[in-house]
Amino acid sequence: MMLPMTVLPAAAIFLMLARIPWDSFGVSEQVPEMLHAAGMAIFQYIPYIFAIGIALGMSNQTATAGMAALTGMFIFHIVTHTYDPNGVQPSMFAGAVIGIISGWAHDRFKSFQLPEFLQFFGGARFVPLFMSVVSLAFAWIMIGTGEGLKSWAESAGTLVDTAGGFGVFLYGFLHRILVAFGLHHLLNHIFWFQVGEYDGVDGTVFFGDLPRFFAGDPTAGIFMAGLYPTMMFALPAIAFAIIHEAREDLKPKTSKQFRVAALGSFLTGVTEPVEFAFLFVAPYLFLVHALLSGGIMWLVYELDIHHGFTFSAGALEYLVNMPLAHRGWLLIPIGIAVGLLYYVLFRWSIRRFQLATPGREDATRLDDWAGDIPYRSPLILQALGGKENIVRLEACITRLRLTLEDDRKVDSQSLRHLGAAGVIRLGGGHVQVVFGTFSELIREEIHKHMQMDVQQIQFHSPVQGRMIPLEEVDDPIFAQRLVGRGVAFIPDKGELVAPIQGKIIHIHPSLHAIGILTKDGLEVLLHVGINTSQLEGKGFTILVKMGDEVSPGQPLLKFHLPTLKQHAKSLATPMVITNSDIVKSWRFAPFKVVKKGQAAVMSVVVHEREKKGAGK
Repeated sequence: MMLPMTVLPAAAIFLMLARIPWDSFGVSEQVPEMLHAAGMAIFQYIPYIFAIGIALGMSNQTATAGMAALTGMFIFHIVTHTYDPNGVQPSMFAGAVIGIISGWAHDRFKSFQLPEFLQFFGGARFVPLFMSVVSLAFAWIMIGTGEGLKSWAESAGTLVDTAGGFGVFLYGFLHRILVAFGLHHLLNHIFWFQVGEYDGVDGTVFFGDLPRFFAGDPTAGIFMAGLYPTMMFALPAIAFAIIHEAREDLKPKTSKQFRVAALGSFLTGVTEPVEFAFLFVAPYLFLVHALLSGGIMWLVYELDIHHGFTFSAGALEYLVNMPLAHRGWLLIPIGIAVGLLYYVLFRWSIRRFQLATPGREDATRLDDWAGDIPYRSPLILQALGGKENIVRLEACITRLRLTLEDDRKVDSQSLRHLGAAGVIRLGGGHVQVVFGTFSELIREEIHKHMQMDVQQIQFHSPVQGRMIPLEEVDDPIFAQRLVGRGVAFIPDKGELVAPIQGKIIHIHPSLHAIGILTKDGLEVLLHVGINTSQLEGKGFTILVKMGDEVSPGQPLLKFHLPTLKQHAKSLATPMVITNSDIVKSWRFAPFKVVKKGQAAVMSVVVHEREKKGAGK
């Protein structure tokens, strides 16, 4: 449902431009009328936009499904209008139903076979034909049940109005709670596009708080206005509380990340990067946040403030839509008070309960993704269990939405290591990974990678500690890649595990180095410490023998860390591919703290001809 939402800001911009006195600039007086008509057209045809958008979203952007949804909406509208021009109207409900069925029909019939002489209409081409019949039947059903559904919608609107401030509080509370599960859009669409009805001056009927607000309904805007203080002031205040409670050594990086997150929330109303920074470490604090958000909406309702937006409650939309608001200026002093309350509350909570918010732990969850998305996306795919584990891959504004064959294969720690703010498991193979506003770009990169049919060979971390570039190893032989290419680690525990599946082909007599041969022909060297051969095995306990088959995470050897700290030149532990000439491409995760056996720290693609030779 988020794909068609991206169209709505254009309507707000057109309506804002329509209020400019163009005649003062010598421009035709018809320009404001045309701009106003362009803006209102988007709201008038919003059921069509949502039908197409939902169909495209459910069918991986397939044009056939979108065309089938558009055809279905045309048929639905003409049939219902022919029966009674004042009866059933195209609505968000009709658009959603037709869009969902079109997306489902594409998946169901894209491989549909007909007799050879009719096969031109088989496969994906059958979907528009199928939807023509379905839309006709749906229109007929709606004609018969339309009055009952209209009465139900009116009753729901009356119930909400009767609930008054408490109803608005409940909406605000549930809105924030459902953000954690990515289900707030479903709640929003009921109140923003279904509850309430308004007849425009030209007879056009508008449903829901959002279209009614822009159509000029003076009672609309109560389910949007109260979100402005939370998104423009409360969430940025949380971000600054997190920055100011970060450790001094991590404060510069934390500040960079959360200043961007705060600015994004203030300007555009995208809040998840901030909310997921404390959701998992202090869920009870998120509950307090949800209660406060509901209370803010109740207060705004009681003060009779009406405001609206087309995308989210950020400063840009606040300014653009201010001329349509009623007492909207009061949102600024309310927001400032809310910001101060949140800042004090969160700084006290973080310090009082020693919450592990970003900047107070060794690895901050949010990361700088600028220019790095193509580089990390294959590693993200591997952390999701590989392309064989992906049933459906979608993205909304701030998160990947996945249906997986087995959600137990998801490596949550690796995903956080790769920049995810949170991983949510909804059961039944449904998983959401919050990457912020880069989620759609990540989806595109993963999708392209899946289509390439390239086999990524994934490496796990062989130790617990900190991953560093190979060039930082205090040894010119490794740093200059004379042995091979790869990465290195500074261990903080004395255990080495297998980073990949393969066979043990080398154990140094001093026990400090182990070689593994993979099925793809890669020769992997693990070298614990620098100049540790002089220890002649002291402090090392080998756990495998030559010829053993090992799998990722299997213990290979133990080493006494204090002994290495005392006698070795460095604790740096390189993991290199000694025959790196057969590697076609490399991917490295961010160089920071890793867990033992953590997936997706490095992946490579082997040249096809060498890979085939290795398999013989």
